[in-house]
Amino acid sequence: MNRLISIEFQKLWSNRASRFLIISYFVILSFIALIASVEVDILGMHFNIAEQGIFNFPYIWHFNTFIAALGKIFLAVVIVSMMANEYTYGTLKQNLIDGLSKSEFIQSKFITVLAFALASTLFIFILSLILGYSFSSYDEPSIVFSDLEFIGAFFVKLTAFFSFCLFIGILIKRSAFALGFLIVWYIFEKIIHLLLAFRVFEPNSLMPDKIMAFLPLESMSNLIREPFTRFEAYRAIEGQLSEGSVVIRDYSVHWYTIIIALAWTAIFMFLSYRILKKRDL
Repeated sequence: MNRLISIEFQKLWSNRASRFLIISYFVILSFIALIASVEVDILGMHFNIAEQGIFNFPYIWHFNTFIAALGKIFLAVVIVSMMANEYTYGTLKQNLIDGLSKSEFIQSKFITVLAFALASTLFIFILSLILGYSFSSYDEPSIVFSDLEFIGAFFVKLTAFFSFCLFIGILIKRSAFALGFLIVWYIFEKIIHLLLAFRVFEPNSLMPDKIMAFLPLESMSNLIREPFTRFEAYRAIEGQLSEGSVVIRDYSVHWYTIIIALAWTAIFMFLSYRILKKRDL
């Protein structure tokens, strides 16, 4: 395994574009800390974002993982380009000639996917602890380490998404077309959702969301729901507009969303291996 890791990271780090994107990704993740300095004026009132509870434990686990997941496209570009370069520069064929089996090649790519997901998760975990202890009104361990399921969901979400990107990269071979396919697939899922919601089922039916939960990108999105409606200021404004009535929302990380995302991860890796096994290199 150490040999496979060494091979992959030598390839990535020797590529200037990949090195730039990886460093940029983690720099951008660290920009979450800059939110603490944001100050806004709303309806004549002055707000410091950090003082509104945005970095309070345990809310910070939800907020930071959701925001950090938005930057995953940077590593998606790295993964897709990584596969495109294998074909462009003939390193895949050379690795196989040097004795690396196709199953070992796929294993090395999946290890890279896991390494990216794990490094991102650890980075966000440490950053959240630093920001939380700096700005949170609560520092009791029972509160600090509650809602850590969002950290686990973040890891699963990145692993599934990067596995999808790896599959697309192997399937299409060209990074630009692969990234284009990713965008097209995202639009495709949104169109399917609209058709189900407005053409197939009755208005306000829950069936469209239940069906969409089994599609790849939607299943990953469902792992971590948007956190903004949990924000104290939002809930206060919502309560005033709705004359005191409270909208009940479910922000939990559910076991079945984890299972669906992991199932797609396994499917993507299996299909990647099957394509590589049958393809004439």
